[in-house]
Amino acid sequence: MSCTCRPDFKKLANPKRSFQEADKTILGQVPTIAITPVSDGRRGAYEDNVIKTWAIVEKVYDLIKKNVKTVDGGEINVVVAPEIVYGARTAARAQAYYATQGVGANIWVGRSWSYSDELMGAMMGIGSTEWQQCAYGLNQTDRPGAVWLKAFTAAMDEKKRPIFCVYSPDLEDEDGPLNDFVATRLLRFARCAAAVAYLRGKNYLSVGGVAMGIIGSDVRRNMFLNYLGMGTVSVDMSIITGRIKTNFFDPEEVKKGLKFLRQFKRVHSNKPSERRTGMSNDELEEFTIKMSCIVKDLMHGNAKLADAAYGKKCGFVADVEYAQGVNAIAAGTQGQRQWTDYNPNFDVTESMLNSSFDWDGFRAPYVVATENDSKNGLGMMIGNILTGGVPQMFADIRTNWTPASIKKATGVDVSKICPNGIIDKRNSGAAALDYAVDIFKLVKGSEKMSVNEVWNVIKADKKLQAKLMELAIANTTYMNAALTYFPGDGLSSHFTTPGGIPMTSYRYNMVGDLLTCSVVEGESVALPKKVADHISKVTDPTWPETYWTPRDMTSHEYMTNIGPNHDGSSFGLVGADFITFNAMLRIPVDMTNVDKKDIFRPTMWQRFGQDDYRACAALGPMYM
Repeated sequence: MSCTCRPDFKKLANPKRSFQEADKTILGQVPTIAITPVSDGRRGAYEDNVIKTWAIVEKVYDLIKKNVKTVDGGEINVVVAPEIVYGARTAARAQAYYATQGVGANIWVGRSWSYSDELMGAMMGIGSTEWQQCAYGLNQTDRPGAVWLKAFTAAMDEKKRPIFCVYSPDLEDEDGPLNDFVATRLLRFARCAAAVAYLRGKNYLSVGGVAMGIIGSDVRRNMFLNYLGMGTVSVDMSIITGRIKTNFFDPEEVKKGLKFLRQFKRVHSNKPSERRTGMSNDELEEFTIKMSCIVKDLMHGNAKLADAAYGKKCGFVADVEYAQGVNAIAAGTQGQRQWTDYNPNFDVTESMLNSSFDWDGFRAPYVVATENDSKNGLGMMIGNILTGGVPQMFADIRTNWTPASIKKATGVDVSKICPNGIIDKRNSGAAALDYAVDIFKLVKGSEKMSVNEVWNVIKADKKLQAKLMELAIANTTYMNAALTYFPGDGLSSHFTTPGGIPMTSYRYNMVGDLLTCSVVEGESVALPKKVADHISKVTDPTWPETYWTPRDMTSHEYMTNIGPNHDGSSFGLVGADFITFNAMLRIPVDMTNVDKKDIFRPTMWQRFGQDDYRACAALGPMYM
């Protein structure tokens, strides 16, 4: 029975408050997926199906629990209906249970016929309109699940409830494991549905406003709300200088951060007198670490800032409200120009927070977009969640180089290395430091693994984490900023991404109030030294550089058709996951090179001739 106890309002009305610790850095429901078995309810038919139906459910349960992880390495929740659903009342019983578990997605599993529209009952299907729905019907001849599956998906389509359909192209062996086709599609659904559920109710933190007229820096509040179910919080950049002036940060963390920064090679080519700040090199380094700690505190909060005794000891006035943070899973820092004309840039902050490690060791990346490009931050946030926590790379889509232009500039023929040309991806030190390393080479057997699997291995192995950090630090140099760009100076991280790494690039775009997505797979390229040195010299040798080529299209086609001046990139080929995720939130994909056989969208898309735009327009954003 539910508790109807009256709250103790006098106890609640206590003016003394404190920072309430939580078991998670980011507050909110852990993504929870339900598995709902269905069966023919007729006497005899039900009894014939019950054992084998639950056997399939067990396989699906184990598959998801083993493979789908949260960004911090934890498991998502998977719950199962209390009994097989075979009609409206048994469906209502499952619904009542799921409501207590915080379910956000559901996978129906059936091996036989069942009364599809009836078992949906008066609820129009288990769950709510915010839930992602999937149905898996067994391909076999005994009591073929396909008959139920097609009747059920047709009922959902008629009711405008998008549902993903999983049906093996080959007859299945019920006594064996789930085949690769079924497992791949179930995991893709689970990863993307978990991401949708995780985003709901979280925030994007805008530190500052629009940078240099970049349209992506315009944080569209209704876009985040209507498409993602997220909130946005904006703070003026004066909060950074204010907290530094009043010492409102953890000085012990700053000390650790400064020691960590000084493990890297550092090149100070600018004189203090040349900086508008007049800072010494040591002061510059310390200031950038303070900025990094403050952005972390703004995103996630910091209990120490609410501790009056600790504040008195460290020279700041504790403040419980300011200590809270804003529960942000992504942020953006404006930087240019107003900030960087007079203060150090955010390159240290962005490069370190976007990475999988800092002075506290290996941890889940923070997602921080350069120049407050929230549309790019959105893509990085999604890429990070879909991959189970893989760091994402922010970059300018700097320059398109064809083999012909490279040969003309350097005399070197690279047509066999990158026949489609390359995009020079670099930005002023914002890229995650992990991209100085080929993470796939850290894991034995990775050539047969997805990036999610590779990252799960790294997250579970402290030795691999230590090796990743060691290589990234060794391969990265922090260098003074170009004063023509950044009069206040700063420290830009410089490294070159190794070649041959599968990488997916993406970009979210706005057309009026319509959100769209571009997602293109490719790989990094190792250029001959003479070529790499030339490109670096004529562009900016202090910035991190990644040379990337798209698959099945030229670099010029990519450069011409991608949206704004920034894109995000992820280790691994994750374009198909992006497409499924976007379909869930009714975001049309405007450009992709993902193989058609890997594209997985709800059955309703077929009713619109697989026209992504028509299907998304008919349904509208998820949270309208």
